[in-house]
Amino acid sequence: MAKLSTAGGPPASHAIEHLADVVNADQALVHRGRFIDLQWLWQIGDVPYFIGIQRGMILELVRGPVLMRSHEFAIRGAQENWERFWTPMPRPGFHDLFAMTKSGRASIDGNLQPLMANLRYFKEVLAAPRKLAEDGHHG
Repeated sequence: MAKLSTAGGPPASHAIEHLADVVNADQALVHRGRFIDLQWLWQIGDVPYFIGIQRGMILELVRGPVLMRSHEFAIRGAQENWERFWTPMPRPGFHDLFAMTKSGRASIDGNLQPLMANLRYFKEVLAAPRKLAEDGHHG
């Protein structure tokens, strides 16, 4: 079973380490993102992660900071907020990306068109670490 953070979800380092494995193993999710080919930034606390997606698969995940690295959009939030978001049954306010942005627990910036055009895909990618807490794989 995967270790859990004090918030009840997987620790951020564990979640990111296994993100590509969890996302790429989900055939329905990869199919949903089959037209996506971009780089985006997910900042967890002070640590930025540059994520490269091609045809719905995470093919690159680079821990930053990286100088002169471009990205389409960025999603940022405190590590504790993401760990609460990744619990199997998140509390209200931590259950959804937009709930987190509305309460100031997360922010989104950059070119929002690819995010909004593929919103379900990106919401499922963000929530993918919940599977680590739910089924105990990749522990």
